[in-house]
Amino acid sequence: MRKTAFAPLLTLNRGTTDIDFYKNAFGATENFRLLNDDGSIHVAEFEIDGQKFHVHEMMPQHPHKVSPDANRGTTVIIGMFTADVHQVFNQAIAAGATVISPVTDYEYGYRQGELQDPFGHRWVVQREI
Repeated sequence: MRKTAFAPLLTLNRGTTDIDFYKNAFGATENFRLLNDDGSIHVAEFEIDGQKFHVHEMMPQHPHKVSPDANRGTTVIIGMFTADVHQVFNQAIAAGATVISPVTDYEYGYRQGELQDPFGHRWVVQREI
């Protein structure tokens, strides 16, 4: 039986060259990276605990793929489940993320904190408690 998985596609501003945030913040493994002629990121694939996601640069031929900056903010928040919310959250902040809301235990049974990565994408680092 095939297991369903989601692979978010995060769009970056044109000309972005450094995406090591994802490695430093979340321990992501970079599977591949294709560059544009100017050295900017065309597309890269990352994996965290077997779950893949991609980052793409905004391109004129794909006007529907826009970065959070071009969209005046992101429209999707990425939920990341992890065993140690505080450790992952603090590591992401140390790598350059901005706190949106600190790690808190909520009445609906989740421990979670929300942050924004340097590219404008928002993440909720969480686990069931």
